[in-house]
Order: sequence, then structure tokens, then C-alpha cells
Amino acid sequence: MSPKDFAGLRVDKARLMNDIHSTCEWGKGERWGDAETETGMSRLSLSDTDQQARDWFHETTSALGCKVHVDAMGNQFAVRPGLDNDAPPTYAGSHLDTQPTGGRYDGILGVTAAVEMLRVLNDNWVETAYPVAVVNWTNEEGARFPMSMVASGVWSGDILLEKAHNLKSVIPANDTATMRSELERIGYLGDVPCSWEATPMAAHFELHIEQGPILEAENRRIGVVQGVQSYKWFTVTVRGRDSHTGATSFQHRADALLTASKMILASHKLATQHGALASTGILNLKPGSTNTVPGFVQFSLDIRAPENETVDKTEAACKSAFSALAAGQDVLDIQSGCTPSSRQCTVDWRTDFVSPATHFHDDCISCVQAAGQDLCGSGSGEAEADEVRERDIGSWGKLMTSGAGHDSVYANKHCPTSMVFVPCRDGVSHNPSEYSTPEQCADGANVLLGAVVRYDRLRGERRRERGP
Repeated sequence: MSPKDFAGLRVDKARLMNDIHSTCEWGKGERWGDAETETGMSRLSLSDTDQQARDWFHETTSALGCKVHVDAMGNQFAVRPGLDNDAPPTYAGSHLDTQPTGGRYDGILGVTAAVEMLRVLNDNWVETAYPVAVVNWTNEEGARFPMSMVASGVWSGDILLEKAHNLKSVIPANDTATMRSELERIGYLGDVPCSWEATPMAAHFELHIEQGPILEAENRRIGVVQGVQSYKWFTVTVRGRDSHTGATSFQHRADALLTASKMILASHKLATQHGALASTGILNLKPGSTNTVPGFVQFSLDIRAPENETVDKTEAACKSAFSALAAGQDVLDIQSGCTPSSRQCTVDWRTDFVSPATHFHDDCISCVQAAGQDLCGSGSGEAEADEVRERDIGSWGKLMTSGAGHDSVYANKHCPTSMVFVPCRDGVSHNPSEYSTPEQCADGANVLLGAVVRYDRLRGERRRERGP
């Protein structure tokens, strides 16, 4: 096919949406509307419903002529042969697990769109220069086993296999299962090593809903993702002294919860000053009695920004402010209105997770932008990807940095990578009412298809330039 013909390849929207909604029968969650498909998802990693979705992936891609294998973390890889099968495939994919109260599009769209890509290539008898493949990464959400993107992290060599296998399930409460035991139970503990050496990738493309409000607010169809922002997760422990609420005056309390509350407020103010984001999503306290001043509080702190330096500066500012607040000092006017106490608290930090800023590969970004131009702009499909990127992206798209982490972060460590974003209603994600229209889903799938085909063609052109 000519470059123009490649640019004209289009997904079957109805078929794509059927895949999304039929696979979402496994793990249906909270209902948010009256229509049959207006339910959220609760398909936790390595659960029985996750097994059903994985079985669908294996059966569907095998029927499309792919060779499918599973690695030691349960990652599924479906490879469609190309003309030269001695070289690594160009991959597209995402994940099929969801949050406990998630929706139908986060991760799921990326996998189903990649499967639809295979169908379109087959329907049009397209022979790619190199293999084209689809990946379903395990436990991307980190909801059941508390480490997000853990399986792609093992693949990249950043997370030890033993550490990942020993992660204990936190949902349901008091569950004794580990990742390894659940992989064995559902039959997805593969015999292929989980590593980029065992399963090499020539490139990795991922379609995802934006999970934010920008594309919808600016009426743009496609986000061309240039990278993922830096973030760090911490556990902050504040210790005071348990005491009776009626017999202990404000002046004599070491109130760990009040102090922790001031710290959380300080984190918001300091993040704003530094151009970062700070959030607390977990808060635990002891003893948990109505008439006892809490003497122990532990809370999570998530700090994010586009650049590592900004996260580091915000972290340092928070540590300084938290220490001062624990000692009873007034910072950022946060003590204002509170009765001073002669008792002090202590504060300790634990760093739980560090994800440096990720900058995606120019070639992949160019392919995404060119595919978006083919779909949404006036491009004929004959312009080279780098020429397209030099032009203004136009009103159809936006160059973006992802605020959330994705498996593409780890893929990017060992192969050229980029992502495609599509709008989601009100920017809502990790919520049952998460929603992208069929047209938006098809837009993203078409750009994913176009980017993968363009990258394959780019690889072929460079091989010819190198000569025998």
C-alpha cells in the first residue's frame, strides 16, 4: 500500500465499542446511569474477572494470527508477524485491570483499540515491514497489589521480580494472596522471563483517556503526549500523645491529628507556590476513640510536577514546614486561630515510590502527530512525520505532558515510546461515570493505528537507507 493508503486506514467504530462493552461484562461495578452500559468497573488485577478478560485477549489475538506468550508477571504479548520477523515488534497496548470503583475506559480502551488495530491490518491485508504486537500489562493500577505499573517495572528491570511476586493483596481486607499465588491460581504465571531482554520492543504506543479536563475544555480531539510528569509518594507519620478530650486543655495537648491536618494544608500551599501538585489520599489514626485526642496519625503524600527539580523543591519545603509545625511553630499562617500548646509532636517521612519525569521519543511523538494530522487535519498522508511535526499542531490536537503514570513510563526506558490521549467527560477518571464518546474512542484508535503503521514504515525506510 502507498503512504496515502496507509493514512486512510480506519477502525470499525462499532466493532471497537462492542469489544469495550462486551469485555466490561467481566467485572461490572457501580451503576451510574440507566443505559445497559452505564456501569463502572471493578476488575481487580488477577481476580476471576481479570482472568476472563485475559482469556478473551488470548483467544481473540490468537484467532487473528498472533503468537501469544505470557511472562513471569502475567504480562500478555500477542505478536502479528511482519516481513522481517527477526527484529523486535512495534507494540501497542495498555492494561485491562481497573480501580475498585473505576470506569470502562481507563486502560481498557488502550488494549481494545490495539486489538482493533490488528483486525484492521488483517482486513486490509497489510503486510508490515516488522512484527506488530499488542501488550496487556499486569496490575497497572496498583489497586489490589499496592504498586502501580509493577509488571512493566519488572519488565524494565526497575522492580525486582521477587518483590513484585511477594506483594500482598490489599483488596479485600485481610486477603493473604500474593501476586505470585494469584498468577498461579488463575493460570497466568508464564514461563517466559519478565524482562526487556526476553521480550524486546522496537517501540511502544499507548492510547489512553486523558484523565483530566484540558482536551474537553479546549475542544481538542487528540492529545499528543510528549512525556509524563515526575512524582513521588510518601508516608508521613505524626506522633503526639493520647489524652482525654475533656480533661486535657488545648494548651496541654500533643494532638497528632490536628498537627497532621496543618501539614496537609501546608503541602497544598507549598505545592501551589512551587508550581506542583500535592495530595493526600490515605489517612489513618489511633486510637480512634471519640473522647481521646489522637496520638498517632499516618497519611500519604503525593507530590507531582512536570520536572524532577520542582518535585524535589516541593518535598524539601514540605519537610521543613512539617518539622516546624510538629514543633508548634507558625508557618504559612496555618497556626492562626489555633490555641498554642506546650506539647510537641514528632514527624517522620518514608519514601514509598519515585517516578522521575519521562520524556518520550521524538520519532514516536512525530508519528502520533502525523497520524492525528491525517485523521483530523488536511494532511494527505504523504508528508513525512518530522515535516508534520514542524508545523503547528492545529486546533484538532494539543502537545501534552501526562499528569498520571502509565506503563509507557517503564517502556520508555528501553524503547522509543509515546502516547495518544482522547478527551473524557468532565476530565473524570477512576470513577464509575468515566466516559468517552464512541467518536472519541474511534479517534484515538485511528491515531494509534496510524502511529504504529507510520513507525513501522519509518523502520523500513531506515533499513533501506542502511543497505545490506
